[in-house]
Amino acid sequence: MRALPLPLFLALPPFLALLLTGCAPTSDDALRIEVVSSPPAYVIGGDARIEVHVPEGVPLEAVVVELNGRPVPAKLTPRDNPHVLEGVVDGLPEGRSTLTARAAGRTASLELTNHPATGPLFSGPPQEPFLCATPAHRANAALGDPIDDDCTIPTVISFLYLSTDTDGFKPFDPTGPRPDDLAQTTTLDGQTVDFIVRWERGTLNRFIYSIAMLSPGSQDPEVPDLSGWNERAIYYFQGGVGIGHYQGNPNRDRMLYRHGLSRGYAILYSTGTRTSVHYDLEVGGETAIMVKERFVSAYGTPRYTVGVGGSGGGIQQYVYGQNHPGLIDAGVPQYSYPDMITQTIHVGDCELLERYMDAEVAKDPTSKWATWRHRTWLEGLNASDTLPNPYTGRPGLTECINGWRGLSPLTMNPHYGTAPGISPEQQADVEWTHFADAVQIYGRAEDGFAARTWDNVGVQYGLQALLDGHITPEEFLDLNARVGGWKNEPDMVQEGRPFIEQAADVDVHSARNMTLSPGDTGHPPAPRSEADPNAIEAAYRRGLVFRGDIDIPLIDWRHYLEPVLDMHNAHQSFAARRRMLDHDGDAANQVIWFTDIGKDGRPRFDQTPMAFEVIDEWMTNIAAYPERGVAGNKPARATDSCFDADGTLIYAGDDAWAGILDDEPPGPCTQRFPIYSTSRIVAGGPITGDVFKCHLQPVEDAMAAGVYGDWQPTPAQMERLKAIFPTGVCDYTRGDARRPPSL
Repeated sequence: MRALPLPLFLALPPFLALLLTGCAPTSDDALRIEVVSSPPAYVIGGDARIEVHVPEGVPLEAVVVELNGRPVPAKLTPRDNPHVLEGVVDGLPEGRSTLTARAAGRTASLELTNHPATGPLFSGPPQEPFLCATPAHRANAALGDPIDDDCTIPTVISFLYLSTDTDGFKPFDPTGPRPDDLAQTTTLDGQTVDFIVRWERGTLNRFIYSIAMLSPGSQDPEVPDLSGWNERAIYYFQGGVGIGHYQGNPNRDRMLYRHGLSRGYAILYSTGTRTSVHYDLEVGGETAIMVKERFVSAYGTPRYTVGVGGSGGGIQQYVYGQNHPGLIDAGVPQYSYPDMITQTIHVGDCELLERYMDAEVAKDPTSKWATWRHRTWLEGLNASDTLPNPYTGRPGLTECINGWRGLSPLTMNPHYGTAPGISPEQQADVEWTHFADAVQIYGRAEDGFAARTWDNVGVQYGLQALLDGHITPEEFLDLNARVGGWKNEPDMVQEGRPFIEQAADVDVHSARNMTLSPGDTGHPPAPRSEADPNAIEAAYRRGLVFRGDIDIPLIDWRHYLEPVLDMHNAHQSFAARRRMLDHDGDAANQVIWFTDIGKDGRPRFDQTPMAFEVIDEWMTNIAAYPERGVAGNKPARATDSCFDADGTLIYAGDDAWAGILDDEPPGPCTQRFPIYSTSRIVAGGPITGDVFKCHLQPVEDAMAAGVYGDWQPTPAQMERLKAIFPTGVCDYTRGDARRPPSL
């Protein structure tokens, strides 16, 4: 077991960042104190697990620990290291305290700050209104009613067992005989034990949390049985897209992740780290810190904590691994994206482009856009002529529709969102956008609404299609004159059907909230949208953007879902890798695995258990040979790979994905699993997908630089191009115009 390193909190103002300082590095003959359950500035609920490092030659029994000048009643016991005492200090008053250790004339002190379990730690004022989980959702965690306005639910510890009769969990009575249908399991360490689970749940940071672990030896709610624990923890992050104002719906399968439990891992979970509840990753990171603190204080320090989770659960591993080093020590991001906020850049284009192409087909049923696979020319994402379209009832579908329809209004329309149990009056009073959900980060614009990062000024949609000859210059000009943008929040109205069932009319594109040209003629050109000042800078500075600054073992795994137009498009794994390479030139700590799906379009094999095995080898190597670093300790199986639908290895090797981020011939996995792009990559942007607002260049300069290839516009076309882009076109070679230079 090892201490939890101190996180780096990009989200904090300077005066709070100073509070993170624990003990400065000291020599072996110095006495020092460390908090291992959390950063010392973020102790939760009145207790903290500490270590006292004692110099050689000083007997452990000589150590005296004081809290605010009074002896600590904690039972500090020796660890495996004969010069370290460990134990839990409880009874901490709210606010700042000083912990002091004395021995043999030496003194060490550490300042702690204790916070209430309701939070917050550093995320700012709590969101209001905040609705407690419904009885049905609380029932998923077998929890009772909340007892206050913070949705606090008293902590419950109970026991379950896995039944051989039902292959499911049943309540376990510690006072009775062991059931005849009690299953057994063999842990990662080779122990075969009864499959009895200790299940703790309650609330932290107003969200529902869960801690589960094997408890085969005893079942005392007051004293955890650690006999079945393999001294490793899994934090199960969960995905989805939510706008906040709700406590959340806990997922029992994730709380009681059977594979992890069967192998002896402790399983940590919270609705506050489920992105279908909210997407404020500052609050999410804060919540994860609180859950981890609770686990370490109550149960012990794990050898390592590995994250797992898909989609938004994968995003959280990348973002928290960057922002809070030590929160997780390794990750298995599944179906991942680098972060959430940069996905809005190209996803916000989807309906603009779909509306344009649908309008063209409505005018001319023989339009090239009536062939659905051609829509990839503009959107970058995959498309199919044969998959059924739920909106038309006919064949023909795009990922923009199948994967992303409805998410632009969800993230940008202040009228659209809702939460379980909310009253009509409350719903009308809430600003339902992602940016309002994290308004403490983005700030407010002059119009009073939360500042927004979305921008398409200067974006030349379909540029690559023009260069490839898929569209003509006139079509390129028409597209960019008519594509438009999104209205500012004060000008937006409620959605139509199918998003609002009782609405009078159908508006699948949310066109009512677009900035279109009069009569959709392109004369004058449809206005584009501009990001609010400081919002983009805030997203970078507060850690909402994954910048590639991460150095933990990562196995980025996904099923290859491009054939079914799933939103979890495959290029995102490489977008994360490119950001890591751009950060420091090294992405050796990230491994990318793809597994094929069955002929029926459904996943058949889960590579996650294998990923956990490889992560354990990797972490064991790091513990044994820390001087080799993360990349130097990679086991043989920690390499880029692809697998057949049944999990059989197709190919493994450093060249598996050649040709995606380099100019090498396509590797074996690259050939087997083609990668698509996005509308912004089609427009000339990088695979990283992280340019919110491009630097602009005059059209003449872009022409001289060869941006348009062989196209030599006529004088009339040149004037039209300048009318569409009066302030210039994107120069993606210069990166994001709003990215802080220090980042």
